[in-house]
Amino acid sequence: MDVRSDDEVLDRLTRRARDFVYSFGVRTEPRRLDLAGWVDAGVPSGRALEFQRLWGGLVLPPGPFHDGGPKYFDVVDLVRADTGEWLIEIGPSTTAVPYGFVIGPDGAFGIVATGWVPLHASIEGWIESLALSHDAFTFAQQITRFTNTAVDSVDLAGLDRVEEVEGVTDTWWCGGGVLVACSSGEAEAFDAPQTRQVLRYTGVPDWVPGRGSR
Repeated sequence: MDVRSDDEVLDRLTRRARDFVYSFGVRTEPRRLDLAGWVDAGVPSGRALEFQRLWGGLVLPPGPFHDGGPKYFDVVDLVRADTGEWLIEIGPSTTAVPYGFVIGPDGAFGIVATGWVPLHASIEGWIESLALSHDAFTFAQQITRFTNTAVDSVDLAGLDRVEEVEGVTDTWWCGGGVLVACSSGEAEAFDAPQTRQVLRYTGVPDWVPGRGSR
């Protein structure tokens, strides 16, 4: 396996996420992958090798949704989605959850239970969301959590989508001193709308969203 450069990893992230990974991330030595069985079975192994080279062994603080997310990044196994696609399981969960964290064929980061649901369009998007949640929690004057049907009362009018998190079923919105994090990935995975969650951060300094620039 090629030796990765940490600069190569950080160059994929915005200024906020780079600071977050540099300040709070821990890089452990990733496992060497033996993918001979995958190759013999005709399973493409390049994505797994590239993920392990770039992200393997990286430990980050947990996020506010999905019980924190992966405990650390590590290629664990292959998972066959109900669509027939091969998914790469990328690490043990921080707590016990009824799904695994995976990377899809197009690089999207998500969860798989009976079905596969992307949360963010890339692993970088997930890391950006962790960094943004850290800033939001640190600098907001008030945090309000909405669950179940109360999620429908959250007004996103006038807010802009936070593009760097590359949200699919987990999205962020900002504007006027407000940050809103919306999570519906588990609701889609289990057809359980009552599991939707929203966090609304108010009193956020104007410069916080701007830290998402590259």
